[in-house]
Amino acid sequence: MKNMKVCIAEKPSVAKDIAAVLGANQRRDGYYEGNGYQVTWTFGHFCTLKEPHDYTDRWKSWRLEDLPMIPSSFGIKLIDNAGALKQFGVIESLVRQCEEVINCGDAGQEGELIQRWVLLKAKCAVPVKRLWISSLTEQAIRDGFEKLRESAQYDNLYAAGSARAIGDWLLGMNATRLFTKKFGQGKVVLSIGRVQTPTLALIVQRQKEINAFVVEEYWELKTLYRETEFTATIDRIRNVEKANKGLIYLKEHLFEITSFEKKEAKEGNPRMYDLTSLQVDANKKYGNSAEDTLKHIQNLYEKKFVTYPRVDTTYLSEDLHPKVEGILRDLTHYSDLTALILEKPIPKTKTIFDDKKVTDHHAIIPTGVQPGNLNQDEKRIYDLIVRRFIAAFYPECRVSNTTVLGKVGLVEFKATGKQILDPGWRAVYANDGSAKKESEEEKVMPNFVVGEIGPHEPWVHQGKTTPPKFYSEATLLRAMETAGKQVEDEEMRELLKDNGIGRPSTRANIIETLFRRRYIEKNKKNISATQTGIDLIDTIQNELLKSAELTGTWERKLRLIEKGEYSMETFKQELIQMVVELTREVKTNTGKMISIAEDKPIEKEEKIKKEAKPKEPKEDISIESLSCPKCKHHLLKKGRTAYGCSNFQICGFKIPFEFLGKKLNDKNVFDLLSKGKTAKLKGLLIPGNPEPVDARLIMNGDFNFEVE
Repeated sequence: MKNMKVCIAEKPSVAKDIAAVLGANQRRDGYYEGNGYQVTWTFGHFCTLKEPHDYTDRWKSWRLEDLPMIPSSFGIKLIDNAGALKQFGVIESLVRQCEEVINCGDAGQEGELIQRWVLLKAKCAVPVKRLWISSLTEQAIRDGFEKLRESAQYDNLYAAGSARAIGDWLLGMNATRLFTKKFGQGKVVLSIGRVQTPTLALIVQRQKEINAFVVEEYWELKTLYRETEFTATIDRIRNVEKANKGLIYLKEHLFEITSFEKKEAKEGNPRMYDLTSLQVDANKKYGNSAEDTLKHIQNLYEKKFVTYPRVDTTYLSEDLHPKVEGILRDLTHYSDLTALILEKPIPKTKTIFDDKKVTDHHAIIPTGVQPGNLNQDEKRIYDLIVRRFIAAFYPECRVSNTTVLGKVGLVEFKATGKQILDPGWRAVYANDGSAKKESEEEKVMPNFVVGEIGPHEPWVHQGKTTPPKFYSEATLLRAMETAGKQVEDEEMRELLKDNGIGRPSTRANIIETLFRRRYIEKNKKNISATQTGIDLIDTIQNELLKSAELTGTWERKLRLIEKGEYSMETFKQELIQMVVELTREVKTNTGKMISIAEDKPIEKEEKIKKEAKPKEPKEDISIESLSCPKCKHHLLKKGRTAYGCSNFQICGFKIPFEFLGKKLNDKNVFDLLSKGKTAKLKGLLIPGNPEPVDARLIMNGDFNFEVE
C-alpha cells in the first residue's frame, strides 16, 4: 500500500473517468484501485468552518450582548452526515497508507478549498501533487497526469478560498444575528451576507427609482423628406402649444440638406463566453435563470462536451492555438459554418489568444467530442457555446453608417442609417431571431446632395418618458460583474471584472437565495424588491454592507490574495474591524421593525398597543426562508414527512412533522430553529413512560432532538 498514489476527485463520476484513464479498474468500497493508483472521491463539502456553538456554549443562543463573535482562531469540522463520514473514513485510511496524494478536485478556488480541508482533517503527511485540467476528456486527463503540478503552486488560491470563507462567516454570522435581534419582528430571521446584501441593494435602488418616476409627456418635431424620416435636433418640447407653433413654422419652409456622410466601419467579433456572459445570453434568449444555465453547462462539462465552465475570462491561452483547427474539424454538425474558417490557417490574434488575460482557465469552448444524449436545454446551451466559438474566427462584419443633416428654416434635423456590406461573423447567426430583427432594422438611405432643397411632410410626434427598466437576471448579473456600473463596452467590462461582487460560480446561487428569502420576486423576466427587501436595505445604515462598489473592493482584495499580492491575515483583520464597528453602530441605532408575511400569532403586549387600530394581517412563519442550522449553506425545504436541508443527501439535517406522537406546527419548528427549544408541549409519548408527559423539545449540539 505504501507505494500507492491516491487520487482524490471532486465526485464519483469524475473519479470513474480518472480511474479508467489510469487503469485503476478494480472497484473497492469507496475507491477504485489498480496500476499503482487508488482513486477515491468527495461529494460536496465534507468539511465546514466550525459553527458559533462549537467555540463556546454561550454562542449557541442568539443574543445581542454576545456580539460580535470573533473566534481567536478559526477551526474546521466534518459535517455530520453518515455518507460523508463513511467516505471521509475511506479517504483518511488511504491517505495514511500511501506514498503520494494527487489532488484531482475541481480546478477552481472552491474545489481547492474543499480538497485542502479534507486533507487537513485527514492529517495528510505525504507529498501532494495537483491535477489541473480544463476539460474531462480522456486526452485532457492523460495530458494533465503527464504535467502534474506541485500543490504549493496553489497555496495562494487556497488562502483566497479560506479568506473568503472566514470573511463570509464573520460578516454573515454576526450581521444576521445583529439585525435579526435588533430589527426582526417576532421570529423573522434577517439574513445579511457579504455579496447577498449589496446585490439586494442594487435591486432596491432600481425599485425606488422606478417607484419615484413621474411619467411626463413630450413632443418632437419630425418630417419626411425623400421617404426618409428626420428628427429635429432641438430639446424635447414640453407643451403641445409650442410644438404646434413649430409645426406651422416648418410648413412655411422647404427642407435643405446641409451634410451627407457615409462611413465604412467594422463590427468586431463577439468574444467567447465566460460563465456570466453565457448566463446573460441564455436568460435573454431562452429565459433561463442563472442557476439553470449553470446546471446545464456543468452537465455538458461532465459529459466532456465543453471545457471548464466556472470561468471569468473570454480569452484562450496561447498554447490552445494549435488545437483549434482540430476542434473546428470535429464539429461536424456545424461543418457548413466551419468550412469558411478552415480554408485558411487559424490566425493567432491577441483578441482571442492572450496568456495575460487568462488566469486559471480559458474561455468556455467545445471540446470537439461529438455530443449525444442531450436534453433540449443542454442542446441550446451547447449551440450557444459552439456558435460563439466559431464566430470568433470569422471575418469582421463590415457596415456602412450614414449620417444626414438638414434644416427647415432655422430648425436643424438629423437622420441616420446603417447598411451591412459584408455580414462576416453575423453569418453564423443568420437564422437567429435577434439577427433577423437587426437585418429588418437595417436602414438603407438614398444618396443626398449637400445643398439640395425640396418639399417635405412635417408632423408632431407625441411621446412619454419611460422609467428605468427593472433588472432581469441578465442585467443583474452584468451589474454584479461590474459592481453596479452600467457598462456596454467589452474592453471596459474586462477591466472591471476584478472589482465585481461575487464570483461567476456563486452569483446564480446569490440570486436564488434572495428569491427564497422573499427579498425579491419575479414577474415574467422582471426582478423587483419585496417590501421586506426594501425595509431591510433601508434599515442598514452602514454603506459598506450594501454598496456594490465598496464590496467590489473586498472582492478585488480576495483576487489579490489569490495572486499572492495581499495578505490573508490583513484581509481578516480588516473584516474583524468592520464587524466590530458595525456591531457598535447597529446596537445604538433605532429603526423600523421588519416582518416577512402573514400568519404569525399576535403577542399579548402587541394586542394592548394596537387595541384602537384595525387588526393587521398576521405574519407568516416561513420555515423555507431559513438556512439549515447544521450546514449553514442551504435553505430548508418541506418534504412529505419533514422539513429538511435542501442538501439533505450530504448534510442530513431534518425536523419531522411528528415527533413522540405529537404533530409539530410551524411555530414549534420555528422555535426549535431560532431558540433551540419549543414551548411546553402536551401529550408527548416517551418510550418506557406509561403516561403521556408535558415537556419541551430541545435541539442538542448534534442537531438531534430530545425532551427537556
